[in-house]
Amino acid sequence: MLPPIEPYDHGHLDTGDGHLVYWEVCGNPAGKPALVVHGGPGSGCSTNARRTFDPERYRTILFDQRNCGRSLPHASDPSADLSTNTTQHLVADMERLREHLGVERWLLYGGSWGSTLMLAYAEAHPERVSEIVMVAATMTRRYEVDWLYRGVGRFFPEEWQRFRAGVPEDQRDGDLPELLAAYHRLVSDPDPRVRAKAAQDWLAWEDAVISLEPNGKPNAYSDRPSDAQVAFVRICSHYFSNGAFLEEGALLRDAHRLAGIPGVIVHGRFDLGAPLENAWQLVQAWPDARLVVVDDSGHTGSDTMRDAIRSAIEGFTP
Repeated sequence: MLPPIEPYDHGHLDTGDGHLVYWEVCGNPAGKPALVVHGGPGSGCSTNARRTFDPERYRTILFDQRNCGRSLPHASDPSADLSTNTTQHLVADMERLREHLGVERWLLYGGSWGSTLMLAYAEAHPERVSEIVMVAATMTRRYEVDWLYRGVGRFFPEEWQRFRAGVPEDQRDGDLPELLAAYHRLVSDPDPRVRAKAAQDWLAWEDAVISLEPNGKPNAYSDRPSDAQVAFVRICSHYFSNGAFLEEGALLRDAHRLAGIPGVIVHGRFDLGAPLENAWQLVQAWPDARLVVVDDSGHTGSDTMRDAIRSAIEGFTP
């Protein structure tokens, strides 16, 4: 990664419906615009993400999606209303931010859930996207969410049983969205002990999913401040129990709208939670994208994956 850098500008974007979306800009004010789209949903943008692009050549823009990171209101507060936090709202926020900063076109960079949001934005506003660099491609289809839980549960039956046991018994054995919605209710409970327990149970599953990766680290998801834990789980369960508020398969179906946008998808072969199949299907439907498979990596990356990301970005660097 490049050396640490501080933003030269930052603020909160008023969305007009009760949200203040945090944004910041680093690097060269006259450089090529690049937008960092974080994962989760609900992770917030890390300060390390500032170090992805050459500050001499890029104007790097970061933002915290609704209700997480430094955006307000924060989802760790159970009174924060998430009804106006959907994929469509986030796409509108990105476009509003582009207009606010006076950007004509920008490169999109992100991974995991961020790839879903980038696809949704680029398919809605293809004329505003110059290139896309995507890592660990997901489209957050119900099919993919089911795999992330029930599918991966075949590899971790004990951990899957513990995850199911985190909700009331009468809500464990129905459809997966019902189970995830039960977690959402728990992590939105007025009692902070109930919220904390639900967040810990959810994140223990997230940690299990990546535990087999060659370069994974223990407690990768649960090793974060308690407020960030609750916000992450509350937003994740909100999106995953509602199919990301997208028509099933819509992003893949409409990938033809990306024609003319050069893209690179970097994906770890051993990504258990977001299988390589996702990236393969997407690159078949996106005529200007190429797929780079990293053989020593899963969802959490590796030095080889970081080199591949750097190479992809350098291919678009002015």
